Amino acid sequence: MSRTCRLAAALNVCGAVISLLFASSLASSAQEKLKIGFVNTFSGPNAALGNAERDGFELALDHLGRKMGGRPVEVIYRDDQQKPEVGKQVTDQLIQSDRVDFLTGYNWSNVLLASYKSAIDAKVILVGVVGGPSQIAGEGCSPYFFSVSWQNDQVHMAVGEILNRRGIKKLFIIVPNQAAGKDAAAGVKRTFKGEVIAEELTRWPGQLDFSAEMSKIRAAKPDAVYAFYPGAAGQQFFAQYQQAGLKDQVPLFTGFTTDTITLPAIGDAALATETASQWVSDIDNPQNKKFVEGFKAKTGRYPSYFDAQSYDAAMLISGTVAELRGDLTDKAKVIATIEKAPFSSVRGKFRYNTNHFPIQDYYITEVIKRDGLFDYKTKDTIFKDAEDPYVQSCRMAKP
Repeated sequence: MSRTCRLAAALNVCGAVISLLFASSLASSAQEKLKIGFVNTFSGPNAALGNAERDGFELALDHLGRKMGGRPVEVIYRDDQQKPEVGKQVTDQLIQSDRVDFLTGYNWSNVLLASYKSAIDAKVILVGVVGGPSQIAGEGCSPYFFSVSWQNDQVHMAVGEILNRRGIKKLFIIVPNQAAGKDAAAGVKRTFKGEVIAEELTRWPGQLDFSAEMSKIRAAKPDAVYAFYPGAAGQQFFAQYQQAGLKDQVPLFTGFTTDTITLPAIGDAALATETASQWVSDIDNPQNKKFVEGFKAKTGRYPSYFDAQSYDAAMLISGTVAELRGDLTDKAKVIATIEKAPFSSVRGKFRYNTNHFPIQDYYITEVIKRDGLFDYKTKDTIFKDAEDPYVQSCRMAKP
């Protein structure tokens, strides 16, 4: 055999060995468990929100056969108790002890902000399900953070436009004194063209008595009230608004104060209330129909936007792992893949902006009863392909 032939044969053998090693590596990656840390509130008065988001994530896992990209999935659920310091503690445990591949969940913006640096410093990709504080969308943006929801201002900006369309001239804003509450007030004021005659910041968390605030609303005589109170506080706010006799006197517009999780407790007092959302159960696409039908069958209620986003978070992670054939060793490739949003969203079209927040439509929605259950219906599209107002401040670093 000539020297050239011997060299070619050796190269062929080396190539075959390399191919075999590569295939073996992929097979090993496919067999290894994918670990996902899910941080949310599973105790206390707002546990219903965390449990609902877990329901949405678990339904996605059921639909995926409990695997992502061929890898079996282990989800480690941790309770943040709605406390920033606890959220950071469990996040650190998930990163350092459990060595998770992804972090997700994080309902509350103050908890997310407390945990954010731990994830970024460890280069663990965090897929936020709800909280979208302005700091993270703007100057504090990171290649390791992606939101499947919104920047906090955006839904409130959409409601500000609803107020304009309804001819409201004088507005009373009432929100909790925390990061998301301040973003809510900023969002409404960004688009509302009338006069904000009062802006009330209330204690958070824990305030469930709004009697003093009801007196202030009555005395101010606004054309409408805008309130942002997720979870148990929202239930109490609605009940006390009606008890104070304000429901029939001053229209109430909300953001995240009503959802299908809390509506059964609020009751018919919420019917016909208008708000805004980037997702509604009646969006017409195959993925959304599968999600809504599956969720209703599993839980006995219509899903909320919280559930929908949690479902999308699971599908985004799954699509990314599948695209990479289970191999997550190159973080730059993982990030570039997520940026392409390789999944079918319950919203239909879904794409990321340069700050890793979605560019998406927003709808006017109204509380209704459907088949005896509380839900929302779409009344109109209020924004098309909306970008958040902080994206220009983001200078995304390289991973």
